[in-house]
Amino acid sequence: MPKEGVFSRFRKGYRGLKEDLETPDVSEIELKKKRFRLIVIFGLFMSAIAFLISISISSGGVIPVSEAIGALFSAIGKSFSGDTNLNMIELYIYNARLPRTIASIAVGAGLAVAGCMYQAIIRNPLVDPYITGVSSGAGCFAMAATALGFSIPFLADNTLYIIPVVAIVGGIIAFAITMTVAEGSGGSSVNYILAGTIVGFAFSSVQTVFMSMGKDNLTDVMWWLYGSFANITWENAWIVFIPVVGISVIAMIWAREFNLYSMGEDQARQLGLSVKKFKRVTMVTASVLTALCVAFVGIIGFVGLVVPHACRMALGSDHRLIMPASIVIGAMLMLFADLAARTVMSPAELPVGAITAMIGTPVFAYMLMRRGRNYDG
Repeated sequence: MPKEGVFSRFRKGYRGLKEDLETPDVSEIELKKKRFRLIVIFGLFMSAIAFLISISISSGGVIPVSEAIGALFSAIGKSFSGDTNLNMIELYIYNARLPRTIASIAVGAGLAVAGCMYQAIIRNPLVDPYITGVSSGAGCFAMAATALGFSIPFLADNTLYIIPVVAIVGGIIAFAITMTVAEGSGGSSVNYILAGTIVGFAFSSVQTVFMSMGKDNLTDVMWWLYGSFANITWENAWIVFIPVVGISVIAMIWAREFNLYSMGEDQARQLGLSVKKFKRVTMVTASVLTALCVAFVGIIGFVGLVVPHACRMALGSDHRLIMPASIVIGAMLMLFADLAARTVMSPAELPVGAITAMIGTPVFAYMLMRRGRNYDG
């Protein structure tokens, strides 16, 4: 018998899920688990396709997939054996396309995880990773570094890292101000949203002043403000990838605590959760993760809003399912967004943030119209 293809198995699984939805004796938990398996399988399969396309085609040229895979494995083997004698195709794939692809996976997964954490803690499905003013603070400091010519002593010879470092500092400062204002006004979910909005507006206005002061050096920062993976190297790809993996594991370990917290602070406290401490730790963790994601690639919107919201609509409020599903779908979405940014108007490159906004806006509107009334998260 011929083997079934991936799409055939996915269609069969979807039909089975549809039949289960019409069967009254199938529990809601089992349905959500089936949805989770289908979402993860679909996300991993599409991510693999996007990965292969990403290393095979870009504004720099097209390489057949089989040749690109062979060159990739050859380059990795030579790298581990200490052989630096890579041919041109191996150099291009290993030093240019592969780190960019890894960074895309990391940033997509990281923003999705951060969005999950914020939506769980603030208990609002319309919250995204930038709600605490992190993006505005990071953008303000990045613009200030360009306009005023900041220099950091130990980074004086490597300007590639100056903007990311000051962006991380700016994002953390903005988050600290948001936390101070929110906690001082009561520490409720609404207080965090309002405080983040106020801090974001304040830093955005200062950022505009710096933009007018540094008109001659705006090209790099404008690309940063709209999001781009063009300057990714192996060094900064790992700086993003490793924390994302670590924090994603921590977030999934905290899934039970997130489930308790989603039941309400009073009930969570009665069940043994230190609500105040948990809220602060998760907010700090999510904000540091967001700052790291935007530091090297800039501000990329909608991923941290749409992905966890969609997973929550499909899977309910169980973070044991939402977290891993968001990681997979976030990585998949970012891979395709970066691929589109590189190829749609090749050889010119589009801002990734614009691509995610163009994808995210209609998708989010469709979700609200189609499933908004049935949303149970």
